Amino acid sequence: MPELPETETIARGLDRAIAGARIARVRVHHADVLREVSSAAFKRRLAGARIGRTTRRAKLVVTELDNGLRLVVQPRFTGALLLDAGALPASARTHLAITLELDDGRALHYADVRRLGTVALMRPDRWRAYESRLGREPLDPEFTPILLSGLLRGSRQAVKKLLMDQRRLAGVGNIYATEALWRAGVDPSRAGRTITAAEASQLHAGLTSVLREAVEARGTSFRDYRDSDGARGGFAARLAAYGRAGLPCPRCGARLVGTHAIDSRATVFCPHCQR
Repeated sequence: MPELPETETIARGLDRAIAGARIARVRVHHADVLREVSSAAFKRRLAGARIGRTTRRAKLVVTELDNGLRLVVQPRFTGALLLDAGALPASARTHLAITLELDDGRALHYADVRRLGTVALMRPDRWRAYESRLGREPLDPEFTPILLSGLLRGSRQAVKKLLMDQRRLAGVGNIYATEALWRAGVDPSRAGRTITAAEASQLHAGLTSVLREAVEARGTSFRDYRDSDGARGGFAARLAAYGRAGLPCPRCGARLVGTHAIDSRATVFCPHCQR
């Protein structure tokens, strides 16, 4: 599933490429990806609208329109926002869900193999209500080790699960929670309330550093994720723990262990140097 680095990469690419363009025509190939709007209303409200800035919030790509609406896309597992048909991998061309034809001859497509992602059209008040339920942004300058410690304090839940709780912390998923905990040397199964202030500081450093590095590498691609130009992210080669169960720990050489015991999600950690 695209997490913060992947959706940030998509949002930055689209903001550079399509800001100022006008939507000439809308095609809905599969209406089951739409939320909070019918297919007919989606076409009517988007046609003729001029595109403003595109940003990221949590794992969402949010595009502002000059009619006050926001196009809110959550790619989830296999969704992709791709500019121009030529940018689509061959496999994605048969999985188009939405196409926005622009007045300059280009097209922005939402393709989704499994169609588990969503595309919504929200008025400003609806967006404010929706966005208010999301947690803190981990790359916000106001997100400090003290704030992270407060988010973890008092909870019996596993620290990894807390990091992925979008109501507490926005944009972090399985990949980067696993990597942040490895960098901090913290066992992912520990209850949040057991994390000391010093460990919270280490975890904050591990989380923010891995997210920034992954954004610079344009995200992590295994199979489905592509940026808006159809290119793969480059961070997979730098993963220390995620997807490496059974391999040596890059820090201490012990064998990395894989488990599904935490929230039934795949978790990889080092039992020797993550305490």
